[in-house]
Amino acid sequence: MPTMLSPLRRAVTCFASAPAVVCGDITFTYAQTWERARRLIGALTDMGLRRGDRVAVAMANSHQYLELYQVIPGMGLVIVPLNTRHAEPELRYALQDSGTRVLFTDLPVPDDIVERVVRMPAEYESLLASAKPTDPPPDVAGGELAGLFYTGGTTGAAKGVMLTHDNVLANAFHLMSAWSITSDTRWAVASPLFHAAGSFAVAAVVFNAGCHVVLPAFSAAGFLDLVAAHGATDTLLVPTMLAAVAEEQLTRPRLVPTLARVAHGASPIAVEVLRRALLALPGLELFHLYGATETAPLATMLVHEERELDGPRARSCGRAMAGIDLEIRDTDDMPCPPGAVGEVCIRGNNVMQGYWNKPEQTTAVLRKGWYCSGDLGYLSDDGCLFLVDRLKDMIVTGAENVYSTEVEDVLYRHPGVLEAAVFGVPDAQWGEAVHAVVVPRSDQLTAADLIAHCRQFIAGYKVPKAIDVTPVPLPKSGAGKVLKRELREPFWIGHDGHIA
Repeated sequence: MPTMLSPLRRAVTCFASAPAVVCGDITFTYAQTWERARRLIGALTDMGLRRGDRVAVAMANSHQYLELYQVIPGMGLVIVPLNTRHAEPELRYALQDSGTRVLFTDLPVPDDIVERVVRMPAEYESLLASAKPTDPPPDVAGGELAGLFYTGGTTGAAKGVMLTHDNVLANAFHLMSAWSITSDTRWAVASPLFHAAGSFAVAAVVFNAGCHVVLPAFSAAGFLDLVAAHGATDTLLVPTMLAAVAEEQLTRPRLVPTLARVAHGASPIAVEVLRRALLALPGLELFHLYGATETAPLATMLVHEERELDGPRARSCGRAMAGIDLEIRDTDDMPCPPGAVGEVCIRGNNVMQGYWNKPEQTTAVLRKGWYCSGDLGYLSDDGCLFLVDRLKDMIVTGAENVYSTEVEDVLYRHPGVLEAAVFGVPDAQWGEAVHAVVVPRSDQLTAADLIAHCRQFIAGYKVPKAIDVTPVPLPKSGAGKVLKRELREPFWIGHDGHIA
């Protein structure tokens, strides 16, 4: 059965001498990458890891990360990619919830955070140098769990998305049906690999013996320099990255004629950002992607988006990819006709198996073989998806997902907070910013106090950028539910994301 190591097996068989990865001053061929993979299998075996054990990775983009991403699941273990921006309590939650035994990291975490911590890159390279090259077990099956991809933070809202080898490879085949990836592809790894936006094309690129060109940490200047130096041809940039690259190229242009195709996804994008990107990089082919971690991650694609900016599809996410069914469902879970707004539901071999140790949350979103996304949208007569809003109160800031309930939980930990509501407001740089409204128990509580409090428990991108402290009780429905729409509405009037 094909597994997440199958692409590398094919590449080393058919294109052994082709470059597999460029990372700084290092270039490895597929033959060299396969030898390193076999040594990594030997090192993991020597650690006493057993089939199904969880192995976490929390580190910057690197050729080592790409090796771990393929080898850990390829030998029958389960990879747990973790957000390097998480605070230590968030990392501990995911590690404990997943039952991780070994952590590969370049973060300054304590040694007792798991059974064993492997410090990157020095200890990793030492392990490979001393390990005996070992072939992967031949009986790893496509239906086995390959990874747990966490979508939240320290509270009960955090969920480990269970993806099998079949899920990840289905995504690769869906991508290859719509995107021309060949042995000439030089894919710039610009988004963090712990994010679905960073890793979604790994299997497809390796299957076709393309070359990954790795950017350890994103900056617009660094990205353009990488493309200029190594002839990168394809990439994905989340909207904030694409906007920054456009500004950098217009201000300090580089010769980057090889860059041909750029996808964007993970958060809303303004049409003007796309226009500016095309001004900075004429001739660029744009792809608009939509999906979720739960769909491994792709569901729809709008190809040649650059041709649609003046037409009715300018704000569309495109059509369902080959191999994926897409429906809009009403509140009775029945299909909606074209043009009617409802919940976006997705079916395909890419859909997750469920949430790790969370049967109730799994049942809520997996219904009769469909993943019900919690996103609101509608389909046009020709099958193009248009998103309207999110059913969940999730905030997407700089392509990072922030759950409002998680931030509210932290605010409520402060003894001076009586009521709290968190929601997203428009932000020119990040798409959305985290905003909070707090009713205090006394007049002494300030926004600065609350922001400092939040920084102790959650990552910086989750901390509210601004907090309104008010003595006025939060608006509520007859059932006592806080009406976030009334709080959010004034901020969105006049914006593309305004909800009527």
